[in-house]
Amino acid sequence: MKKPFAPQQNYEKSRKRVGYTPRNETKAATYARLGFKCGLEVHQQLQTEKKLFCHCPAGRYHNLEEYDAEIVRHMRPTLSELGEYDGTALMEFKTRKIVIYRIKNETTCTYEIDDTPPFLVNRQALEIAMEVALLLKCNIVGEFHITRKQYLDGSIPTGFQRTGILGIEGEIPLCHKKIRIIQLSVEEDACREISDVGHMRIYSTDRLGMPLIETVTYPEMLTPAEAAEAAQYIRFLARSTGKVRTGIGAAREDVNVSITGGTRVEIKGVAHIAWIPELVHNEAFRQKALLEIREELHRRVGDGKDWKIDSKEVEADVLGCDFPPIRDARKKKLHLLAVNLPGFGGLLSFFTQPGKMFADEIGDRLKVIACLERPNMVHCEQPEKTLGEDACHWLRKTLKAGEDDAQLLFWAAADDIKTALETIEERCRLAFQGVPNETRKGLADGRTIFERVLPGPDRMYPDTDSAPIPVEDDLIERVRSGLPPEIHYRLGQFKAWGVPEDTFAFLLKYNLAPWLEKISSAFGVEARFVSVVLGHVLKNLMGRQQGGAGFNFQRLYDLFGFVREQKLDHEIIKVMLPVVFQHPNMDFESVLTTVNFKRLGREEILAPLPILKEKFKKTGTSKDPAAATRWIVGNLRKLALGNMPMREVTAQLAKGKKS
Repeated sequence: MKKPFAPQQNYEKSRKRVGYTPRNETKAATYARLGFKCGLEVHQQLQTEKKLFCHCPAGRYHNLEEYDAEIVRHMRPTLSELGEYDGTALMEFKTRKIVIYRIKNETTCTYEIDDTPPFLVNRQALEIAMEVALLLKCNIVGEFHITRKQYLDGSIPTGFQRTGILGIEGEIPLCHKKIRIIQLSVEEDACREISDVGHMRIYSTDRLGMPLIETVTYPEMLTPAEAAEAAQYIRFLARSTGKVRTGIGAAREDVNVSITGGTRVEIKGVAHIAWIPELVHNEAFRQKALLEIREELHRRVGDGKDWKIDSKEVEADVLGCDFPPIRDARKKKLHLLAVNLPGFGGLLSFFTQPGKMFADEIGDRLKVIACLERPNMVHCEQPEKTLGEDACHWLRKTLKAGEDDAQLLFWAAADDIKTALETIEERCRLAFQGVPNETRKGLADGRTIFERVLPGPDRMYPDTDSAPIPVEDDLIERVRSGLPPEIHYRLGQFKAWGVPEDTFAFLLKYNLAPWLEKISSAFGVEARFVSVVLGHVLKNLMGRQQGGAGFNFQRLYDLFGFVREQKLDHEIIKVMLPVVFQHPNMDFESVLTTVNFKRLGREEILAPLPILKEKFKKTGTSKDPAAATRWIVGNLRKLALGNMPMREVTAQLAKGKKS
């Protein structure tokens, strides 16, 4: 009898074979050896009143459980003009999905459900997109042509997205290099997914059709850090216009990753730039693992041209296994299918990502294509608490398995068995090729799961409902004349003004540089102090609580104006701001009362100095003169705050020592 696998030992051995190291321990030279390359597709919603191709309001989201109607659709593949089926279309057809759209009358019209041709493109969106394209140093096209890009997962009811290229061949500066921009496109956003369980996928249409720009870079980021830096720069650049949306879902990144010998894999819809480094790091090593698996399969089996699986339906009682998912499958009256994978012995437990193995590649596809909710399978290279060695021995015997074969067991309804078996065989056949072209979904823990196969190269074609739009030179020059300062120029300003570096990201994220400049100039306050109020005090407040209704940056500007008008020391702003943040409609005099501020003169503030000096002499334990200064100034701080700069209190104390 074949010696049983030690799954954890095999997993760790394969992890070492792949050469995986945690990201914080991985050098740039390692990525160079892997041949790591990364490109970005950055999507950003535009701040417009209406959607891109209709007159419905943009940016109005509603409770996902509140809707006026539902539309049910089924996806089916059709032949392209070249007489071919798209691979994504065939995959989606296999899923037998029922797609449901939940509609709110306020945000949806007949255009979204493909019953009405598009209106003229939203000119407001075009001008905002042109502003971003010019900031990216792109060349603006002479004519804006609208095309249709196939969207076959049901997220757009028409099955295609209307999109058009507005700018080409730009660039952005990183710390040590420049990254070239392929293009900037203007397109309509897709639906919001509510759920995807079994054979039913539900969408909300409130986001559908909102204007969106897509910035596409060349694959010139050679480390995970560079990928995140480029994404942040593009994000800050778009926000510098003050004309893009912010918040959850307003900006999303698709990250394309490849290594030498691998292929382009797209990590779709990354919600947070902070996730990018870990995601692309793990994807690079996942591809390396798949190449190692390919090498091992070729050594054992050859090119796999004639390779196929063997399967047999089994009864749970005969299997003699009390594994909970199998027990649940019996209750649901699902069928149990045992599958033999020739030559895959030891490869199901082969490392692919931290905490994941090749078997997960199969399980992911069973979830997406065969619609088998996880857990949907178990295999004989898992710990004994799953199947157990006795059940595995019985499976090997029943399937007449060879020494180098692997076995798995899945459960499914009768209608899903054929698709499931095809999915298992297809994924294993792809292992002979190495890294399959696919789209993957990024998770917060830095790992990815299969989402769908990549669409074919012929997914775009002209939109016959929309005429080309001439882009006039006068319009380009008008937009160019109103461009905000470039991001690298702002960074230079921050450094010249002495702005703390730990505030840079917050200031750029919320486009606060114009407010910083305006407040500092209008009220004669040092830019450094204003940046601390914004990048430390306000950031801390926003991170801990939600501001009161009506709070905006204009209110902050007014607060600086009030303090200047009342001839108060501006340090009081740090104390007043938390109250203003929570109660933006409260008048500032009442805010002063709330924080227990008392107007005191210079003499009243400094009067306790002699008493405090004597007290420190009697009770202080430190011989350090600076310790006495700190203690005395600290005791006077409450009296001085808002009435007298603390540096003057310190100066007065130093003056007293000299006299």
